[in-house]
Amino acid sequence: MSKFIRNLLVSVFFIGYFPVASGTLTSAVTAVLYYLFLPELTTIENLLLIIIIVLVSLIFVPIIQKAEKDLGHDSHKIVIDEVLGYCVAILFLPHSLMIAIYAFVIFRVFDIAKPTPIHQIQELPHGWGVIADDIMAGIYTNIILQILVIMFPRFF
Repeated sequence: MSKFIRNLLVSVFFIGYFPVASGTLTSAVTAVLYYLFLPELTTIENLLLIIIIVLVSLIFVPIIQKAEKDLGHDSHKIVIDEVLGYCVAILFLPHSLMIAIYAFVIFRVFDIAKPTPIHQIQELPHGWGVIADDIMAGIYTNIILQILVIMFPRFF
């Protein structure tokens, strides 16, 4: 794979090259695309999305590892992990504008603050940490949203 294609993919079509808050921008773009184009998913479709997230993660680990040699360890230009983490954040949740917004905000808080064990997971080598910390931030976000949807369904 050429360096250009690799950087195109890990930067999500060069969104990662945005000079400020490229991870936040990528998460925002992902949230907008989710809201506009992804319908409410059935249980089977959510399970299929989990399989897709796992497969894409496994495919991208070696690609990220190679990209890190050019761009630096966990470079702000590598933002494919934000897409995967946001997808985890919205699994098995109702499709709504409020879910899109809350998932975006909560996911970014976890991804930026990196509470335990997200911070430790980020230290995994060879591209694993780049993806795994965002997956964990997505899991934390999803758990919080699942609880909020049950407790306050009228807000979603």
